[in-house]
Amino acid sequence: MALKHEPTAPYHSAQDALRVLETVARHSTGVTDTELARLTGLTPERLTTLLRMLRREGYVEQITDGAYVTGDALTRLGSAQGREQALRDKLQRTLDRLRDSVGAAVYLSRYVDGEVKIAQYADGPTTPVVNEWVDFRYSAHATAIGKSLLGQLDHNSRRDHLSRHKLARLTSRTITSDRLLLSRLESQPPTVPHLDLQEYAVGTVCAAVPISAGSAVGCLALSLPVGDAHRLRQAADTLNRNAAPVLLSLAI
Repeated sequence: MALKHEPTAPYHSAQDALRVLETVARHSTGVTDTELARLTGLTPERLTTLLRMLRREGYVEQITDGAYVTGDALTRLGSAQGREQALRDKLQRTLDRLRDSVGAAVYLSRYVDGEVKIAQYADGPTTPVVNEWVDFRYSAHATAIGKSLLGQLDHNSRRDHLSRHKLARLTSRTITSDRLLLSRLESQPPTVPHLDLQEYAVGTVCAAVPISAGSAVGCLALSLPVGDAHRLRQAADTLNRNAAPVLLSLAI
């Protein structure tokens, strides 16, 4: 499967954060922010933002003299034993925080072996998940998640997916033409969220942003009742701005 995605802002943030983490890890007795700026080549402003995120996520901590050392979260993800569960727990805490900051149910999805897969999600009493009335694997053409994942594949991989999954009409707004869907996917800039405006289910709107690292195709998405549709773009921007910790966890 060939990929087509271009690096997005969260990807660049995650790469910079990894550079900071690797530098901190090489200094077991601690390293100051001044030294980090010199060693990583990052501006003080950029470094301050990244360190704030890394501290919040538990990847680094400050010791008494203000120097930075690696944190517990990094130790847990770095150990071979129980890494999978540690990663799942870490991602769940991040998704829960994202749910609260965007005020919507949040989903982490991946494209695995030619199919759409919801890996994890965070919902709540006031932020319910979408009712999966049609299996998400068969409705990629109608969901923000599916369109975001397909948008990161090359043309042949998209055609392969559509040849295996007929474009069924789920609502009056669903795109059912292969040609129209492929043209929309082709023209969508990678930095613009994919939207589902009642295409999958009447009464629900969704947005998805790519979070791909290496050869893995993934996305973060959110869903809102149609009455909150006016919040969709702002919520999608917030989701995109806060996607770096998810990418970072997947990359470590």
